[in-house]
Amino acid sequence: MIVPVLPMLESPPPSSLSPSSPAGTSRRRPFVLVTGLSGAGRMTALNALEDMGYVAVDNMPLPLLGDMMRSTAGSSGTTATPLAFGVDTRTFGFDPQELVRRVRKLRQRPDLDAKLLFLDCDTEVLQRRYTESRRPHPLAPDRPVIDGIVEERRQIEWIRDSADVAIDTSALSPHALKQLLAGQFALGSRAGTRLSVMSFSFRRGLPREADLVFDTRFLKNPHYDPVLKLQTGRDPAVAAFIATDPDFQPFIGHLKGLIGPLLPRFDAEGKAYLTIAVGCTGGRHRSVAVAEVLADWLRGVGRSVTLSHRDADGSGGLGGAG
Repeated sequence: MIVPVLPMLESPPPSSLSPSSPAGTSRRRPFVLVTGLSGAGRMTALNALEDMGYVAVDNMPLPLLGDMMRSTAGSSGTTATPLAFGVDTRTFGFDPQELVRRVRKLRQRPDLDAKLLFLDCDTEVLQRRYTESRRPHPLAPDRPVIDGIVEERRQIEWIRDSADVAIDTSALSPHALKQLLAGQFALGSRAGTRLSVMSFSFRRGLPREADLVFDTRFLKNPHYDPVLKLQTGRDPAVAAFIATDPDFQPFIGHLKGLIGPLLPRFDAEGKAYLTIAVGCTGGRHRSVAVAEVLADWLRGVGRSVTLSHRDADGSGGLGGAG
């Protein structure tokens, strides 16, 4: 979604922006079932979950899920091991209806915190990934890759509607995907919504994982200064140049006034992760500088924030003013 800048709101005091303390630490066992389109990043997701402390198992027949959960349940008085379970159309006996039915039953168990993660990806990107890896599609081993992608999408895309978390990995690097997963599924006590602030280039498309999107293309553009053009919004000279725009400080004030009151509401709703994206033309100067300021402010009011600059390196051949 693209959010317009609203009239200036009075910024709440820092205490109201800080995450509220959780009522209590949950004893429910974390369980993540990872599925989606083949080639969309299931193994990357499972590896990331394993790094967080989950026992990650891929491609085990669904009837064995109960045995796996019991064998890792832990002894009396000990916390059961968090589980991540990967399944897709290659899994023996895979049935999408049965998968959704099982997940719904698991969600009803008082001892489990069961989540369904669905990984999606554009057809063209999947086709390129299969071409680069020189692997056949599991549903079309003797036919063109596109046939397998189309058939798999027909079979399982509807599962996305039942997912707790759906991520489109088309424009995500493995590192960016891991960051998103850490925000959604990190273990341990969580104090409030985790925040991700990112800059991006509108020429390279909107970040699909973004919850809030802001446009900085109205600010003074360092791209036309031959010295500043080669730098990014992380460089003090570029940040200082952008800050001389008479609308810069009012814009930052509007952002704080808009975002600040929303955060306690997201906390109250139990939202685990919020991505705030800031864009400009080339993704190198204005969006980067504003994202840096926004992340610093959020950290200053006690928020857990990750900061990334998707297009600041200027790679990809699209170029353009920043």
